[in-house]
Amino acid sequence: MQVTRTAVRTAAPSQATSTRLQDILLLIGQLNYTWTNTESLLIHMMAGLAKVDKETAIVIFLTLNTTRARVDLVERLTKMRKTAPVCRKEILEATRRLSDEAKLRNKYNHCIYSFDPDSGRNITQSMRIFESKDEIKYGKIEELDAREIGRIRESINSLVAINRMFWDITERYGFPT
Repeated sequence: MQVTRTAVRTAAPSQATSTRLQDILLLIGQLNYTWTNTESLLIHMMAGLAKVDKETAIVIFLTLNTTRARVDLVERLTKMRKTAPVCRKEILEATRRLSDEAKLRNKYNHCIYSFDPDSGRNITQSMRIFESKDEIKYGKIEELDAREIGRIRESINSLVAINRMFWDITERYGFPT
């Protein structure tokens, strides 16, 4: 087996590039913080819907390894007949919105970031494999431009609203806190 090394050109970033890089990384950090904080509120949904204490719900939450599994559990518990229709509607709307935001969050958690010091362009390269019947593709490259930064900011704002929805549900239905 032959090993090929790829040389990556590095240069000292300009002050402007360095500031843009820091701003983008801070924004991605804020997206992750807001996401994690909001996803953790599924614990209260699990506790209330399954009628268990918060500690038990935490164990269930941590045992499920993915957001999709956690949301699936909450949605299945919500769809049980014993859940009041109004409560069901509220929780399903919140989990639907959370799942919608997961797409962007996953995109920025599963990519490599490139910051070209010459052009000042900010680029992401996907770390996912796209497979068709007869080929695979990987490493989709996309520019992290003002439009994308706007989408990230919108997602953060949406996650804050979803967070409030989960807290309102928790308080309104007396779920364990």
